[in-house]
Amino acid sequence: MPHIIVKVAAGKTEEEKTRLTEDITRDVMKVFHLGQDAVSVAIEEIQQADWMDTVYKTDILPHWDTLYKKPGYGPDTIKNA
Repeated sequence: MPHIIVKVAAGKTEEEKTRLTEDITRDVMKVFHLGQDAVSVAIEEIQQADWMDTVYKTDILPHWDTLYKKPGYGPDTIKNA
């Protein structure tokens, strides 16, 4: 029963969030051979100025070895770091 939490920079439209949710749900169903009812998706919008403290330092860095897709940015390359 996958529950996916997507954290994105604030300012995404409802259309973008809906499309992303639909795409994620479809792909999870396909890869894991699940029905739609088994998948849930949450989207959390984070202010860009807060990204380093609330996402990078808490969700990314401490779990670096378990990330299947690592970001191409870091504290020195992101605005407002």
